[in-house]
Amino acid sequence: MKAVTWHGKRDVRVDTVPDPKLQEPTDAIVRITSTGVCGSDLHLYEVLGSFMREGDILGHEPMGIVEEVGSSVPNLKPGDRVVVPFNISCGHCYMCEQGLQSQCETTQVRAQDKGASLFGYTKLYGGVPGGQAEYLRVPQAHYGPVTVPDGPPDERFVYLSDVVPTAWQAVAYADVPDGGSLAVFGLGPIGQMCCRIARHQGVEKVIGVDLVPERLALAAKYGVTPVDLTEPGDVGDKIRELTAGRGADSVIDAVGMEAHGSPAGKIAQQLTTLLPKPVAAKMTEKAGVDRLGALLSSVDAVRRGGTVSLSGVYGGMVDPIPMMQLFDKQIQLRMGQANVRRWMDDILPLVTRDDDPLGVEDLATHKLPLADAPHAYEIFQKKQDGAIKILLRP
Repeated sequence: MKAVTWHGKRDVRVDTVPDPKLQEPTDAIVRITSTGVCGSDLHLYEVLGSFMREGDILGHEPMGIVEEVGSSVPNLKPGDRVVVPFNISCGHCYMCEQGLQSQCETTQVRAQDKGASLFGYTKLYGGVPGGQAEYLRVPQAHYGPVTVPDGPPDERFVYLSDVVPTAWQAVAYADVPDGGSLAVFGLGPIGQMCCRIARHQGVEKVIGVDLVPERLALAAKYGVTPVDLTEPGDVGDKIRELTAGRGADSVIDAVGMEAHGSPAGKIAQQLTTLLPKPVAAKMTEKAGVDRLGALLSSVDAVRRGGTVSLSGVYGGMVDPIPMMQLFDKQIQLRMGQANVRRWMDDILPLVTRDDDPLGVEDLATHKLPLADAPHAYEIFQKKQDGAIKILLRP
């Protein structure tokens, strides 16, 4: 089969690799019909390569048609249309029963001291082949895959794998009070969906912060007040001007470790990528730093007693966090990988509605064949050609 594989920094290719096969009774094989390129994939493309192996199959936002099922997968049959959550969880361990599927104890990568295994996301999270491919082996298929109806286009459902549950959790963790305000830093796919979910849930004042004109314009279509980082003035002051001088009640950081405006962190990350892989991996694990521009701006822009919700991925171990400011402002901080299955009962009825209240059908700016994956990664990272969300079609 054809699959998108990692070969080095900014070097992804479409290679011919062996077809996946059932390995456990709880496995399924899914023929992929659509698969997303995620902002998290760009971290592998740039700064987290030390945890990758050449030829690793990328991708964690797939959906498709079930081709085969193991003997312990009674809930699926060949021909079923399914979305596959990015975290691999069993549904019956202690953590899954707490709604913390991203911490599943059955698939936990204990050797790396990490949580549940993830598709296509480095040896830190199990080294499981990803879904930017023609076929995918799905472990724990008795629980993970979500069956969706035939008929509507893939765009209705593919974001159930990651984008919508991640944004839903970010908004839930933000805990915007009734009548309150929400600022969202970063208007990529997750930030866009955070804004839409918040508006759908009745948050009247949603402020979206970015520096890419088309991203700001897309958010504005959904009733979001745009704040352009390229315009003069301090972003925290701008948000306070919009919120009675206090700051937003809640802030979502949907940017993460590669934020703009963090030159020292950027230099440190770039230098690490030049080291031999074993040394770079050890440096990242023990002394890695993030580009903290979005997080620091979030802490500044939130009101006293407010909440900061982190959905952007961070990987630093020695990040300088402003603890005095966090403590003095009495800020609540929540974060973590999305627990996809936890939110599915809330989300699935919305994406199946005819009126498409979250606008899932207009999120993808590019729908490309799998063979164009190298081009897709390049324009997504460089924010070229209006790329906000890219779907690949095997």
